[in-house]
Amino acid sequence: MTTSRDVTLLVVRLSDSFSDFWPALARELGVLLAEWTPGEPGPPPAGAGAVLVAAGGHEADVAALLPRLAPPGDVPVIVIGAAASHRLAAQIVAAGAADYFALPDDRDGLRDTLAAAVQRRRASLGRAALAQLEAQAHAFRDIVGDSPALAAALERAARVVPHGDATILITGETGTGKELLARALHYGGPRAAAPFVELNCAALPAPLLESELFGHERGAFTDAKTAKPGLFEVAHGGTMFLDEVDHLAPELQGKLLRALDQKSVRRLGATVTRTMDVRIVAATNTDLPAAVHAGRFREDLFYRLNVITLELPPLRQRGDDVILLAEFFLKKFGEQYKLPQPSVTPEVRRALLAHAWPGNVRELRNAIERAVLLSPPGTLAVPELARSPSPPPGAGPLPFPARLAEIQRAAAHAMLDATAGNRSEAARRLGISRSRLQRLLEGKDTEDAEADPN
Repeated sequence: MTTSRDVTLLVVRLSDSFSDFWPALARELGVLLAEWTPGEPGPPPAGAGAVLVAAGGHEADVAALLPRLAPPGDVPVIVIGAAASHRLAAQIVAAGAADYFALPDDRDGLRDTLAAAVQRRRASLGRAALAQLEAQAHAFRDIVGDSPALAAALERAARVVPHGDATILITGETGTGKELLARALHYGGPRAAAPFVELNCAALPAPLLESELFGHERGAFTDAKTAKPGLFEVAHGGTMFLDEVDHLAPELQGKLLRALDQKSVRRLGATVTRTMDVRIVAATNTDLPAAVHAGRFREDLFYRLNVITLELPPLRQRGDDVILLAEFFLKKFGEQYKLPQPSVTPEVRRALLAHAWPGNVRELRNAIERAVLLSPPGTLAVPELARSPSPPPGAGPLPFPARLAEIQRAAAHAMLDATAGNRSEAARRLGISRSRLQRLLEGKDTEDAEADPN
């Protein structure tokens, strides 16, 4: 529940003009007052409902200051000056301010604008509080299963749900539901009303990944025709989910560590930093301590991410959860494809429990969807449920004797099959990049194999 003094008015002091007016204005609006001077160490205080820039006599310095403030988009930045100039007001608004008022003449207009901003802020806080209560009650409702192994992991996760600033590292094999748990932590916690932003660190090459994370200014590189905020800026106030964090390039590991330590980011090509209030949830299906030992992952970043570890068990360790999940997916796909929902017969149950499910929940989900579509309506054919995809050309036993290129391609296909189609995991196990794995699978990676004609 919100109170009458739940909103903070932040005054950024470029000058001392009208300094006696700000406490009286805060009392009249029923808000808290915070003040900050650009010369002070550290960023301006976060969490304000409105920002006033007291610039009387220093209006020319406002444009350079505004990027340093960078509050969330729903928080207005209002500039207060001494010069009643329409041209000056237009310049300041064009630089990023929400409005400009000249005191003492515009006191009433300023008061009315702030009162509306405070009202909007209180309404937003009220919606956020209700969303948080609802989300906490149902935080893990989408995670199906009641096995002791899963219950232990979720019990540990539930302890950190209310703590929106705790950094979390989720570990577990591919397909165990790490993203689902990350979403539950976000939408069940105090940041539920703010953005949940996810990024697969294995999906992009390092230069593009850096631009995605930190953003760029216009002209920062050849194709940067417009400025673009990074995902850290987009996630301000919410959660950033970094999946497959072990795939971060070494140079990006250092920049990520610096951003987390300083709680600020700087766009590519920018000269100013922007503060960020982001909760980090990272995930990996690899042994990060081993990656640290091998020199592939920074030790200091590992300790920065590994504040709280949540490990999701593989499906083979979850007993009858495979049956509960199968029933869940049968209902889901029956409704999706408008087909009668099949029942889990004893024969189907035995087949489900007998399989090791190396691809975990993701593999089970795909198997159920395939079986629902290919079985007679209202039934579940065990052969369709257990059917494995046909191996691609070159998969299976490694050919020998054969050309080196053929052996490499067969090894790539075999590893992809062993990891249930997870290309990132296959590349990791082979000790090569994901892009090279793709070339091997397509039979295009011949430069290394054919380099020595002898």
